[in-house]
Amino acid sequence: MKPTTDTPHFIDFLGKRRFTIIFSAVILIAGFVSVITHGGLNYGIDFRGGTNVQIRFADAVDLDSLRGLFKEQDLGNVVLQTFGSEEEHEILLGLPVDSALGTGEDLTAKLRGVLGTQYPGLEIRRIETVGPRVGDELKENALLAIVVALGLILLYVTFRFEWRQGVSAILTLLHDVLVVVSVFSLLDKEFTLSVVAALLTVVGYSLNDTIVVFDRIRENQGRFRKQALEWVMNLSITETLSRTLITSGTTLLVVIALLVLGGEIIFDFAFALLVGVLIGTYSSIYVASPLVLRLNKGQRPRSANAESKAPAPEQQAS
Repeated sequence: MKPTTDTPHFIDFLGKRRFTIIFSAVILIAGFVSVITHGGLNYGIDFRGGTNVQIRFADAVDLDSLRGLFKEQDLGNVVLQTFGSEEEHEILLGLPVDSALGTGEDLTAKLRGVLGTQYPGLEIRRIETVGPRVGDELKENALLAIVVALGLILLYVTFRFEWRQGVSAILTLLHDVLVVVSVFSLLDKEFTLSVVAALLTVVGYSLNDTIVVFDRIRENQGRFRKQALEWVMNLSITETLSRTLITSGTTLLVVIALLVLGGEIIFDFAFALLVGVLIGTYSSIYVASPLVLRLNKGQRPRSANAESKAPAPEQQAS
């Protein structure tokens, strides 16, 4: 079809797909290397088992000094990180399952004995303990939840569109999940149940964006039967771009508010959402449609003369 004044204008998103493929590949490969070099993800006690103790000190403390103190007492490997704002002087102490400090009241008493002399006025605010068996079960259930969600989505998208869109949607969602996991590994952030909840939220959000684009592609294929699929896809993405940006922008405002004002407890959840919303917006444009285009290679295009075979409308008698 030759361009005319009636031909819609669009942005050539798919013309840049080689660069976006490289971008996605770099993140995923970096994440894979990070997971390998770190010996796996930095699982929180939800998955690995152990005890987390939230301690509030009267004054600011130096984490290196605390680590040295625990090492002097031969208490094994402990994980220390700041918690909350600097003014609160709180730290989160992570203990392995077989910690010599024990659990419960015994743990509280031993901690006061180890830290009380050098840090008078400390307050043990919270203790969380998860057994190793429970941690393994939670890890399996979290993985199962993601797999089941992706499987149901595959069935839904295949039923609503066709198998190529279904496969592309699943690969796009898997891409989004792996990018979030890669970012957490690269930053060595804890991977907890709240992060899994964020991943499932990201899957739903990204799917919604992807389906909107697929729906517009199907609609435009009926309107522009003589045009190539890539042309129709570029037009469809351009037509839904304002909706995508407005939805993503308003969602990001809420997520950033959670990140800044929500406190340390939900920080990882909000951070995973932030990364997920950004990558989900990107993938609905630069990953989902290129995958469909790739899967359609070698398929017979829609008949270019389909319209010419249709019966011509009767002319009104003059």
